[in-house]
Amino acid sequence: MSRGATIFGGGSRPIAKAAAAVLSIMLLQLVAPVAGQARPAIAEIGGLPANIERLYNSGHYQEAAEALTAAAEAEPKEPALPYWLGRCFYEMRDFARSVSSFEHAIALDAERSEFHDWLGRAWGRKAEESGPLAAFSALSMARKASHEFATAVRLDAGNLEAQRDLIRYLLNAPGIAGGSEERAQEQINALAAIDPIEGRLARAELFTTHKKFDQADEEYQKILHLPLRRESVALEIAEYYRDKEDGEHMQEAVNIAAELDPADRRLQYYRGVVLILTHRNAAEAEKNLRAYMDSVANSAEVPPHASAHEWLGRLYEGEQKLDLAAQEYEAAQTLEPHNKGIREALKRVQKK
Repeated sequence: MSRGATIFGGGSRPIAKAAAAVLSIMLLQLVAPVAGQARPAIAEIGGLPANIERLYNSGHYQEAAEALTAAAEAEPKEPALPYWLGRCFYEMRDFARSVSSFEHAIALDAERSEFHDWLGRAWGRKAEESGPLAAFSALSMARKASHEFATAVRLDAGNLEAQRDLIRYLLNAPGIAGGSEERAQEQINALAAIDPIEGRLARAELFTTHKKFDQADEEYQKILHLPLRRESVALEIAEYYRDKEDGEHMQEAVNIAAELDPADRRLQYYRGVVLILTHRNAAEAEKNLRAYMDSVANSAEVPPHASAHEWLGRLYEGEQKLDLAAQEYEAAQTLEPHNKGIREALKRVQKK
């Protein structure tokens, strides 16, 4: 993030610390924080008509938002309706209206852990996209995100997604925005007491944050050799190896996820990435990634379509198909305009 004027405390220290709050909130790609985390069924919140559920699950967020708005006018005391309206706005990247909708849901039912967790995510994304010139307001938004994550955990310690969101925030945010490794460690210990595997995942993420990759690798390998019950655990580990560009270990994690749920359509994305990383069967990699985008709605809770486009761009770039690579990077950039890595990839191929 850009650096600018001074903030808090004298001297000529740049506003970087406040801007860092914005940067750290990029963890709120976190939203689905971890794209491998299981997507909760809408019925878990309740109160959503079947036709709106279908629209949401198929990725028709604008139409779902319109239907939810009408439904909320008819049933103004039903908290699930503004909650799912906030989810629609979130997917549409309208984070201001997302925040407003989640706050409305909380006004109707303040005891829902899920409501507070998603409000925290929306505040985080709003902070992330506020830009360096709004560093003071971004800092305030980041603190609000932190407060909502903590509230979500207080209301329901069994909300594993909220636990992980809070831990990620504490690990990544600067101290001025409420980050604290000591508190993160305490929260990891508390999580481990509730769900030992989630606690180990969080501890491995702590090692990764500090670039202690040998320790992270060791932890992730131990987890993969446990009797896992959720494919989301293996897919989270697959994403770690994806980011390390370690195709062989990523393949191992994807294989375990496939054994746990061979029908999970997210596997198409992970298999495509593995083939690209290991330089095997480019045609099959392309087929998998395109099938993934065709069959799985773009959502904050699954690997984003922007990532699939980016990997296709990388595949074509490696094959020196630069026009096709540029098209994929442009498609990725349209979906994630604030992604620096995608911008740099597009510039790279345009210069060749």
